[in-house]
Amino acid sequence: MPKQKIINIDSLSLHELDSDAALIPLMTPEDEEEMNNAQLPASLPILPLRNMVLFPGVVIPITAGRDKSIRLINDANAEGKVIGVVAQKDERVEEPGAADIHTVGTVARILRVLKMPDGNTTVIIQGKKRFEIDEVTEEQPYLKATIREFAEERPQEGDGEFSTIIESIKDLAIQIIKESPNIPTEATFAIKNIESDSFLVNFVSSNMNLTVIEKQDLLTISSLKNRALETLRYMNLELQKLEIKNDIQSKVRSDLDQQQREYFLHQQMKTIQEELGGVSHDQEIEEMRAKGKTKKWNEKTATQFEKELGKLQRMNPQVAEYAIQRNYIELLLDLPWNEYSTDNFDLKRADKILNRDHYGLEDVKKRIIEYLAVLKLRKDMKSPILCLYGPPGVGKTSIGKSVAEALGREYIRISLGGLRDEAEIRGHRKTYIGAMPGRIIQSLKKAGTANPVFVLDEIDKLSSSHNGDPSSALLEVLDPEQNKDFYDNFLEMGFDLSKVMFIATSNNMSTIQPALRDRMEVINMTGYTIEEKVEIARKHLLPKQIEEHGISAKDINLGKKQIEKIVTGYTRESGVRGLEKQIARVVRNVAKSIAMEEQYNVKVTEEDVVTILGAPKMKRDKYENNEVAGVVTGLAWTSVGGDILFIESILSKGKGALTMTGNLGTVMKESVTIALEYIKANAEQFSISPEVIGNYNVHIHVPEGATPKDGPSAGIAMLTSLVSSFTQKRVKKHLAMTGEITLRGRVLPVGGIKEKILAAKRAGIKEIILCEENRRDIDEIKQDYLEGLTFHYVKYMDEVIKYAITDQKVKNAKTL
Repeated sequence: MPKQKIINIDSLSLHELDSDAALIPLMTPEDEEEMNNAQLPASLPILPLRNMVLFPGVVIPITAGRDKSIRLINDANAEGKVIGVVAQKDERVEEPGAADIHTVGTVARILRVLKMPDGNTTVIIQGKKRFEIDEVTEEQPYLKATIREFAEERPQEGDGEFSTIIESIKDLAIQIIKESPNIPTEATFAIKNIESDSFLVNFVSSNMNLTVIEKQDLLTISSLKNRALETLRYMNLELQKLEIKNDIQSKVRSDLDQQQREYFLHQQMKTIQEELGGVSHDQEIEEMRAKGKTKKWNEKTATQFEKELGKLQRMNPQVAEYAIQRNYIELLLDLPWNEYSTDNFDLKRADKILNRDHYGLEDVKKRIIEYLAVLKLRKDMKSPILCLYGPPGVGKTSIGKSVAEALGREYIRISLGGLRDEAEIRGHRKTYIGAMPGRIIQSLKKAGTANPVFVLDEIDKLSSSHNGDPSSALLEVLDPEQNKDFYDNFLEMGFDLSKVMFIATSNNMSTIQPALRDRMEVINMTGYTIEEKVEIARKHLLPKQIEEHGISAKDINLGKKQIEKIVTGYTRESGVRGLEKQIARVVRNVAKSIAMEEQYNVKVTEEDVVTILGAPKMKRDKYENNEVAGVVTGLAWTSVGGDILFIESILSKGKGALTMTGNLGTVMKESVTIALEYIKANAEQFSISPEVIGNYNVHIHVPEGATPKDGPSAGIAMLTSLVSSFTQKRVKKHLAMTGEITLRGRVLPVGGIKEKILAAKRAGIKEIILCEENRRDIDEIKQDYLEGLTFHYVKYMDEVIKYAITDQKVKNAKTL
């Protein structure tokens, strides 16, 4: 309900009225009765209204601007002051005719005529009775028409339903007045003081926010009850709109109040912080901006920094996103953009450091020195991506520190074992609460330089889950063509990793996906020999344990023989971790004796080793003899080094069946089958009767049945064992062999030669049969390790038999 329509004429801005003019009172039942009994004239001048509908009893002001309307008002005011008021069908029509006005209107009485300063005429009129136009008789100088009364159907006295409708209209009108901020509360008194039911309906209808068409439809309803019901329907709609509008405004106001409250509290906190001598929010941002100017980043990064800093400046410090945004800005400032440490190109010094910290590992040291040499010449070479592959405890991880010291770079190490979330490598997106960069970027931030030595430990133990595959994320990190612009989800821009020297470590290359393996330069770090372990223990492990246990070098003397006894009798490993633990036990025993002031031998003897460590737990196989047919010494590679292994075969009367025992794998069983079938096919060449092969069952066994064994390298040993059994001839003394066989009689090369050769030497072997192609492996082994060994290189299986089988029969030879 608009403000200007619901109150008396004092609210109509009638500033031209005389000060002593009387107010126009609301219609009483007596006024209504008098109005209903009044006779209508036969014809009336018709005043068309553009955007208004006049209801009986209602007082409204009208501003007349058209010449016809002004003349009509002046003539009527001079004569009977009664006019007919109707609404135009289209308010845009300037000169309405008979066809442009509604036929139902209201007889009005002119109460006041006011001349306005702008030349317009304002007239205050009051509706009396409804009428219907019969015929428009004149259109000049203004409209005149003959009319008839529009009858009103009134409800019977005592109609309870009508009374309820009227009460509802009053109640709703009062609610609308309360809900609407534009209607003064005094209007409530006007509604309560209306005694006439029909006037209440007309008054409310006139003052509602309805279109001209809707009000005209209400005016043309002849039944008062029906008009009251329709009015009530419109009032319900208006009340609902007001309630929704007020609810929305209330929510907006409460949100605004909360923001104002937070702003006020923030300003208070800022003032208190400044009083206490702290740094204000604005000052902190200025410090960040000043620090940003000192960074060596490119234009793209500088633009991104300014953009993100501006975003931080506009943020309310109390919101959750503020902390994430601040962390992001601090990360940008802390990262080493184009900040590199100076490499030390003293190659002799680097070689000295590598030899000082690690014994052996010649391939790794050679590769590092090569890299340093090329970098010294070219200056801007991309760093290599190395993968050190080998068994546990051989020094793969620790060599990273030595490389960093040799190069003069920072050292970073992250363990990838058990990592299964891609976000650990690439970081989380900033949209998440608690988001942070990945481990690569975090580690570079700690290092403070963009070219550290970066050790990716246990890269073979990465796993994948529903959170992604971290090994796939590493493809970008470890690709020299891609890592120049490594993208971290949190950083949201590229970072140059091309100058970082990545060193990955792995125990098992088969678990690394092929694409990742292809990106790395694999350096195989084999297990240490006994001789190497003795030197490592003497030069590194013993001095380290002496220092850690608080004693001095003069308090203990552990000789080479005693260390070798510890290596062979108490450890079985490729690396030296177990050896270090055993040496620590010996040193602890000395420390205990010193602390308790007991007598002890400064020079540790082999008996002292047994006393401290107990009886030896490991026993190495030694070569035995060649007195039994079918027993051949083979050479095996294990994850903890090389070893010898005995192949045993025996014949028993039967139908040529083959039995294999000793926990043999599929490949090893196939080698036995190939050897037997080759002997059958070439029996005459080996002086073996085919009838013997068909009349005897063959049983092949490899001792230590609890240990699984597999691989093709025992092929020639299986062949030699079977030929020895079928011929009952001795195998050559102190002979061992390794090589794969084929049905064509070829001998193929095998791996692990260094470890196998050292195992043979420890076992007392003097001659070794190898494939011709394994000659190159022997050439790479130090001559010290080969002293006392004779090698026979073969290409075909008959050559193996020629070297291995003697003409002498074994003791107690069977007659076949």
